[in-house]
Amino acid sequence: MKHRYLPMTEQDRSEMLAEIGIQSVEELFADIPEAVRYKGRLPMSEALDEYALLRHMKRLADKNADFDSHVSFLGAGLYDHHVPVVINHVISRSEFYTAYTPYQPEISQGELQAIFEFQSYICELTGMKVANASMYDGATALSEAAVLAAGATKRRKIVVSGAVHPEARQVLKTSAAGLGLAVAVVGCSDGATDLAQLAQAVDGETAAVLVQYPNFFGCIENLAAIEQLAHDAKALLVVSAGPLALGVLETPGKLGADIVVGDAQPLGISASLGGPTCR
Repeated sequence: MKHRYLPMTEQDRSEMLAEIGIQSVEELFADIPEAVRYKGRLPMSEALDEYALLRHMKRLADKNADFDSHVSFLGAGLYDHHVPVVINHVISRSEFYTAYTPYQPEISQGELQAIFEFQSYICELTGMKVANASMYDGATALSEAAVLAAGATKRRKIVVSGAVHPEARQVLKTSAAGLGLAVAVVGCSDGATDLAQLAQAVDGETAAVLVQYPNFFGCIENLAAIEQLAHDAKALLVVSAGPLALGVLETPGKLGADIVVGDAQPLGISASLGGPTCR
C-alpha cells in the first residue's frame, strides 16, 4: 500500500473506477477544458519525514504572536484566561472524550454526561430554564436567536443595539438578508444603548430586541428598561451575555430575557488564533 494511513488499495481504486464506467482518475476532469488545466508540478517542496516536518511546522508556528510570548489587550470577545491544569486532566479522561455527536448512546455516555453538566451550568449562569449545546459561536448564536424570534412572533423586523459586537451584527445582517428580515441598529449614549432611540425603533413589526450584557464597550445595559420596551411591543428580548460577568451580574433570565446567547470562550477555552470557540 503506497500510503499506509489511507486505507484504499489499488484494487479498491480500480473497482470504483469500473463502477462509474471510466478507466482513470483523469477522466473525472474531462469536463474541464484542456486550455485551463494546470500543467506541470505545483511549486511545492519534496516530502519530509516526520521529524523534519515537525521541526518545520514548529518554525512556522513560532512566527505567530501568541499569549505565551506577548501580553494582549485586544479583547473584543476573545480573551486570554488562566486555565487550571486540572481541566486538561479531567477532559483527558476516557469517560469524557467519546464521540463528538451522541448518535450512538452506548459509546457516548461520557459525552452525554458532559453535555448535561454544561447545560445545567449555563442555566444557572443565565437564569434560563433550558439550554442547548450548542451553536457554532457567539455571533451565529445571536443570529439564530433572531431567526428563532422571527419564526415565533411571525414578524420580520429585528432591532439590535449598536453596542453589540460589530462582528456579531455583521453575521446577523448576513443571515437576515437571506431570510428577508429587516435589521434596525439603535445608537448608543454614554456607552450603552440609547433608550430613547430604542423606544422609537421598537414597534408592532418588531420580532426581537437584541442587546449585549455587558456590551461591546464594557458597559452594563439597563435590561429591566429594555425588557419593558420589548415586551410592551410583544417582541422578544434576546441577550448576548458574557458568561464570566454573569458570576456577579443579575441573570438575564431574572430580568426578563426570552433568549440568552453568548460565547463560552471566556470560561477558559484557548483563543486558537481567533477560533473556533464554544457557544
